[in-house]
Amino acid sequence: MTEPPEASAVPPTPGDPTSSSGVSARVTTEEPAPSGPGGALRKAAAALPGSVNARATMVGAAVSALLILAIVLGSRLLVNFDSALLPYAVAGVFLAFGVAYRYTVWISAPGAARLFKQGWRSLFSAENFRQAPTALPKMIATYLGFQKFLGARSHARWAAHQLIFWGCILAALITFPLTWGWFTFTSGSGSGPGYEMRIWGFKILGFDSLSFIGWVMFHGLDLAAVLVIPGASYFLWRRMKDRGASTGQRFGYDLIPLIALIVISVTGLLLTFSSIFLHGGGYEFLAVLHMVAVVFTLIYIPFGKFFHIVQRPAAVGMQLFKYTAREGDEVFACRRCGQDIDTEPYVENLRGTMRDLRLDFDEWAEYCPRCKRVLRGSAYLTHVKKGFK
Repeated sequence: MTEPPEASAVPPTPGDPTSSSGVSARVTTEEPAPSGPGGALRKAAAALPGSVNARATMVGAAVSALLILAIVLGSRLLVNFDSALLPYAVAGVFLAFGVAYRYTVWISAPGAARLFKQGWRSLFSAENFRQAPTALPKMIATYLGFQKFLGARSHARWAAHQLIFWGCILAALITFPLTWGWFTFTSGSGSGPGYEMRIWGFKILGFDSLSFIGWVMFHGLDLAAVLVIPGASYFLWRRMKDRGASTGQRFGYDLIPLIALIVISVTGLLLTFSSIFLHGGGYEFLAVLHMVAVVFTLIYIPFGKFFHIVQRPAAVGMQLFKYTAREGDEVFACRRCGQDIDTEPYVENLRGTMRDLRLDFDEWAEYCPRCKRVLRGSAYLTHVKKGFK
């Protein structure tokens, strides 16, 4: 344990380029990142060490190759593959590459790497399972499925996020297997109404297309769109009207994802409307517009705001790491006021991360936020009295 910093010793100032945290000053003085996912990717790749960039590229290529192999085998050597859906399948391959690439880069950073390892260690710990066997299922349900942490901020935001989340989950479960040729719907008589749903060529169930189940089967994407539109519209309205949300927002990062979700959902519903009520009028134009919106969004996911969808499951392991430490009464108290900060393993993990980043004030992790402000204020006041000589 280290001693608390003396009041006369000024802690490193984030904006001071001569301090140990001068990286903040260097980052803020750089030119802004290029707009769009392509520009952000090029700038990020240029800033990466060669080893990290090469490793991420190899991982992305390997994942893409495995997906292509899965598409070929899952579609029974492309027998069940619909060539009209080729752009969606190609976008899915690019999505796999982008997600694998960025995820590898993300967990290569010292802080993320340490949290990632701790999360997996907690996930596969037999001791944690003995102490709290129901902790992991509860966290998956509450943290991933129902995102209860959002309810503490706003019930409206939680409800809108739930609509988007479950709508996108439903759409993904339908779209990806269909575009990859894994799901097929065939009619035994050639004209219905009896249909069979097959996965990888194996019959799973038969249903009547005129029944309620049949209607749900063929309109699943429409139901997903009905869920997504109000959720995305709420967040778009909030971005336009709420001063707190609009302050500092970026068009490409905050607004484009919402607009893309709405465009995909609306054009998808218009395709159904055209086929039912307009006898196919304007269907080709709507199909192209819908395809462009979907392909753009799939390519955007790894390099935009949607990447948190991929990051969120990794946080479950970290939450389990903190939860099991609390269950074992391993709570770390502030060294100045005695107020509980977090668990001892978490504080030590934070200190280790700061040491990995060569931040020479890792002992500050042992103080609560209020005491940090008091110590900094005391140090500055002492130097003011001395005249900063």
